[in-house]
Amino acid sequence: MAFETFPETEGTIPFHGYHTWYKIVGEGEEPGKYPLLALHGGPGATHDYMLPIAQLAGTGRRVIFYDQIGGGRSAIGESRPEMWTVDLFLEEVQAVRDALGLERVHVIGSSWGGMLGMEYALTHPAGLLSLIVSDSPASMHQWVAEANRLREELPPEAQQTLLAHEEAGTTDSAEYQEAMREFYARHVCRVQPMPDNVARSFAFIEEHPEVYNTMNGPSEFHVIGTIKEWDITNRLGEIDVPTLVLSGRYDEATPLIAETVTRGIPGAEWVLFEESSHMPFVEETERYNQVVAAFLDRVESSLD
Repeated sequence: MAFETFPETEGTIPFHGYHTWYKIVGEGEEPGKYPLLALHGGPGATHDYMLPIAQLAGTGRRVIFYDQIGGGRSAIGESRPEMWTVDLFLEEVQAVRDALGLERVHVIGSSWGGMLGMEYALTHPAGLLSLIVSDSPASMHQWVAEANRLREELPPEAQQTLLAHEEAGTTDSAEYQEAMREFYARHVCRVQPMPDNVARSFAFIEEHPEVYNTMNGPSEFHVIGTIKEWDITNRLGEIDVPTLVLSGRYDEATPLIAETVTRGIPGAEWVLFEESSHMPFVEETERYNQVVAAFLDRVESSLD
């Protein structure tokens, strides 16, 4: 698929003695339009896999990506496992907005980024115009239950390999990683081989796993990190901005998970992508961007 190219600006923002790297796609906003800030997943991944949404710069707005602290071009170069908390990443969202002058902004979050986006919306920040929750849970308990249900559909040998290495504490083994890829090809990205931008994000986590392992754990379904008890289901009703929930038919963020988020947030809309798993912006790029653009237009048409 041929993508249109737009002017890009890159830079860094000082943050907690380190820096947060960002990329701005597009040069400004047309009248009545506002920028879109993208929060990537992981935790501990990079922005690269979300790059297909850069095409939304063609709708008269800038699209802003950044690598969250500890990941990609915002890596810190040392081990600081105690540093990786939800509160740190929440603070970083606001730091990016402040540094780039994003006074009125839409936020889109993928997977962990959607979790972060919901947490951010719960702080009721000034100027947050809308929230797009893409392929994200409101509860890690529900996430793990659904991931393990999907895992039971894997070939028996893959299931046995996963279980054996989890019990032995050898989840960094090549065998475990290979069995995990079987799950990923079904429920994370169904475009195989993975596009280069997606592969780059996965490669970074493989080579620099500290943030992901600290907060999540060794895999999508073996969640033993610090967010294993994370659950904002009972607080979703406090989110008071227009919200769009997006997910894929084969998504590890299953329709049950998307339904939980949609029902919890007042007035939220949900669109299910029938040919996608966890990355509909990669798997059904054109439709995904059309759905997001239409939502942003509806929100902006209702503003003063």
